[in-house]
Formats: sequence, C-alpha cells, structure tokens
Amino acid sequence: MQTDTRTACLKRLNRIEGQVRGIARMVEDNRYCIDIVTQLTAVRAALRKVEEEVLRDHVAHCVEHAIASGDAEEQRRKVAELIEVLGRVKG
Repeated sequence: MQTDTRTACLKRLNRIEGQVRGIARMVEDNRYCIDIVTQLTAVRAALRKVEEEVLRDHVAHCVEHAIASGDAEEQRRKVAELIEVLGRVKG
C-alpha cells in the first residue's frame, strides 16, 4: 500500500473507531433506536470509503505493476484476485 493511502486509511479508521465507541455509549445510554441506526449507517459509509481507497490503491499499484511486468500469469492472478474481492464487496 502506498504511504499516502496508508496514512489516509489509518486516519479514517481511527475516526471510525471513535464513532463505534460513540455508538456503544448510545446503546449503553438506551438512546433512541433511529439515532443509533443513523450512526451505524454513517459508520458503514465510512468503512466503504476506506474499502474503496484500498481497492483504488491496489489497482493503481499492485495490478498496474503486474501489467507492467509483462508476466501473463501474474496478470491473470491479479485480475482473478480483483474479481473475487469485488464479488465479495458487492455481496
């Protein structure tokens, strides 16, 4: 993973960690269900952004490297890996 991507992802994940702790407090405090669900939705959206950034970095770095290498087996492996993970992301 590229350094700038790693830094950005860690920053987002730390923020998400704080959000999750806040949701736990909301549950402990027996807050209104819709408020909790709203915060859960925000956390899922934030995690999706991290996921997109990691995938973008993977394509820009790992897949691009496989293409530039000229190694057909490595190219097939990286494309298959990407297709597999995108299938899981969609599901």
